[in-house]
Amino acid sequence: MIGLPRGFTLLELLVALFVFAVLTALGYAAITQALDNRDRFRTQQQRLGELQTAMRVLVQDFAQLAPRPVRDLVGADDEPAVRASGPGATLVAFSRNGLANPAGIARPTLERVEYLLEGETLIRLTWPVLDRTQAVAPRRQALLAGVRSVRLRYMDAARQWVEQWPPPSSPRPPGQRLRMRPIAVEITLELGDLGRIVRLVEVAG
Repeated sequence: MIGLPRGFTLLELLVALFVFAVLTALGYAAITQALDNRDRFRTQQQRLGELQTAMRVLVQDFAQLAPRPVRDLVGADDEPAVRASGPGATLVAFSRNGLANPAGIARPTLERVEYLLEGETLIRLTWPVLDRTQAVAPRRQALLAGVRSVRLRYMDAARQWVEQWPPPSSPRPPGQRLRMRPIAVEITLELGDLGRIVRLVEVAG
């Protein structure tokens, strides 16, 4: 006599369901971890891209410092080509060469640039004219967020680092002091997530 096919017992079904549930949970956890890692990688990649862009702009600006003083906002006095008074909200203001002109418009290749630290955001201001007035509004660019502090140092002709420019101890006449440029600029950014970033920029010419 041929016996009937034997089915699964309730215990065997419960064991199978338990094993399936465990494997499903492990697979879900692995997929979730992979997605979290991907999102973290994309966030870090975006952050590094923002930092690289900000450093590229800073390097291009400082490498092309121009010895061109400007009139102050009220036209009463001259500002030096590079003006930095040390730590504070306004970090530095300067004239720079190399203003991009892809359309070939008849205009100067110089521009006035100023850097500020507002909260934890590094701000770059630029003006369309050098000898600006209060009526001329600057172009404002939020260059980098998450910046805890910015330190700028300037190397003078004696190869000494100073945090103010023009150097207070410079013996040059006032007219020459207005046109003075550092030999190099050291940029130190303290970021909340990436720590301290230091870059040394040689000033052209």
